[in-house]
Amino acid sequence: MTSHYFNPDPDTPHKTATIDLVLPDLHLTLTTDRGVFSPDRIDLGTRILLETAPPPPQHGTLLDIGCGYGPIALTMAKRAPDATVLGLDVNNRALALARTNATAHALTNTRFRHITPDATPTPDQEPDTPQLLTGPFAAIWSNPPIRVGKPILHTLLRTWLGRLAPGAHAHLVVHKNLGADSLQRWLDTNNHPATRIATRAGYRILRTTNNT
Repeated sequence: MTSHYFNPDPDTPHKTATIDLVLPDLHLTLTTDRGVFSPDRIDLGTRILLETAPPPPQHGTLLDIGCGYGPIALTMAKRAPDATVLGLDVNNRALALARTNATAHALTNTRFRHITPDATPTPDQEPDTPQLLTGPFAAIWSNPPIRVGKPILHTLLRTWLGRLAPGAHAHLVVHKNLGADSLQRWLDTNNHPATRIATRAGYRILRTTNNT
């Protein structure tokens, strides 16, 4: 049996591999496995987000919603070594890989936390992550898990976007064929007005700001 990448404990047989994330300013070799999101290559949407988003804040807590094996969270950690980066995911296999990849690159400013599909954090062995979860977050970068369905996706975004620091930005990447435009309309009508800052290969980069 195979599992979706948003299953907490995928039963897909393991087959680990390594892939390279090469950006103009960094090169990370990442361990991946079956049963996680985009295990064979860096997802194009993720790459476009990492090539498009402005530099992250250099201090505070930065958040990656749906971190998978870590390409977004680890890029933020590399670009903002004095910040703390929190990665959240429902998939325990992906979280284990993210921790492995952070250790491999000596990115000690990262924390990874399991959440349930309804966005509720679960107990974790990292002692300082409970305090990090409440925010406020200095930035959010995310390739959100669109395929979980709108109710769960909207709960995730409503929960975590609401914890942005005043004036802070979230950058989300979504393909137009997976509902980028409808998601932008939803954000606009749910107290998170969004601006499309880039379009490439069918992907939209949406930016929303906490203006409270």
